[in-house]
Amino acid sequence: MHSVERNGAAVSMLGRAFTLLTAFRPGDGELTLAELARRTGIAKPTAHRLLGELAEWGAVERTPNGALRLGLRLFELGQLVPRQRDLLDVGAPFLADLFEATRETVHLAVPDGTDVVYVQKLTVSGSPDIPSRLGGRMPAYCTGVGKALLAFSPPERLAAVVAAGLRRRTPRTVIAPGLLHAELDTVRRRGIAEEHEESAAGIACVAAPVLGIDGHAVAAVSITGWSHRLNTQRLAAAVRTAALGISRALRPPGHTLGPR
Repeated sequence: MHSVERNGAAVSMLGRAFTLLTAFRPGDGELTLAELARRTGIAKPTAHRLLGELAEWGAVERTPNGALRLGLRLFELGQLVPRQRDLLDVGAPFLADLFEATRETVHLAVPDGTDVVYVQKLTVSGSPDIPSRLGGRMPAYCTGVGKALLAFSPPERLAAVVAAGLRRRTPRTVIAPGLLHAELDTVRRRGIAEEHEESAAGIACVAAPVLGIDGHAVAAVSITGWSHRLNTQRLAAAVRTAALGISRALRPPGHTLGPR
């Protein structure tokens, strides 16, 4: 349940409104007022009033049976986020080429706090059920894209990830900080990150960072598939080439990539 208090002080009305919006989880087509109040801890009268205002702005919509769902206005606003729009515009041909060449699931993800957020996902029929979705989050420490991002991010980001705790998602998840640091050292040397059944059983992934002009990762590209058939070493060059192409396309004229 989301807390409606922060540092001992009541959250503002704006904060409560965002708390209601973020109470929706993957797979939630619609929620009742009672369920939203339960998840957020916001009193039903307050939640009812705030949801009414959010509905007027198109952030939520009322369904025929009186429940609520997220509104189209949120999707429209999401498309205006500069970082996502630029990445998608520039990265689209590289991701499409990578997808056509491999016929495996292709991801483009960006860092956000201790997580990664997926801004593009290309998949094909018969691909494994991967715990990722457009706009969805996953922990950075146990995903291929996350490791590519952490290896080429300022040290403060990795420190925050470790401080937040490394929780085991599968028997193969790396939860020892020392082992994670050593693995990220290898990622920096190779320019490639791999994940073998750390975020979900039966899944393997190979990823590479998209670098800004300062050499830090602004995004990561990955190929994901069944662990028993995905040859991460064979596909490493392809995913790295795609990431490098996006890095160069994002680079302002006259700038070169920072040190890798």
